[in-house]
Amino acid sequence: MKEIVVGIIANVDAGKTTLSEALLYESGALRNLGRVDKGDAHLDTASLEKQRGITIFSHQTKLTTGNTSLNLLDTPGHLDFIEETEAVLAVLDYAIMVIAAPDKLSQQTKTLWKLLAHYQVPTFIFVNKIDASTESQASILAKLKAELAEGC
Repeated sequence: MKEIVVGIIANVDAGKTTLSEALLYESGALRNLGRVDKGDAHLDTASLEKQRGITIFSHQTKLTTGNTSLNLLDTPGHLDFIEETEAVLAVLDYAIMVIAAPDKLSQQTKTLWKLLAHYQVPTFIFVNKIDASTESQASILAKLKAELAEGC
C-alpha cells in the first residue's frame, strides 16, 4: 500500500477542518460528519479548540482510498499559531491549500504560499465557498492564478 502525507493549509476560517472532515466522511473513515461551529469536529480534540471554534494544534488522521493510505494533517489557520503550521511542512509529500473565494488573498495566505515553495511542497489549490462569492468562477480562478504565479 502506498503511503502519502498530505497537509491541509490555509488562512483562518477558509474551511480546512471542514474539508478534512468531509474527506474523512467520504472515505468512510468517519460515520458522522463533524462541524467546527458545533464543536464536534473529529480533528479538533482540545477543549480550547472546541470552545474557540478554531484549530490550535496540528492534528493527524488517516484515511484509505483504493491502495493508498493518506496521512492527513489538519493545521491551524490562525496567525498566532503559524509556527505550528510551518513545523509540519518539512514532512509533507503534498499540501492542499484552501482558499475561501469571497476573501481577498490575505498576507498570511501569501506567506504560507512562500513557505510551501521554500519547502518545495507540491500544492493543490482547493477554492472553497465559491458559492458565496459575487464573482464568477472564471474570474476567481484567474485572479488566484495571477497572484499566486507572481509568487505573491
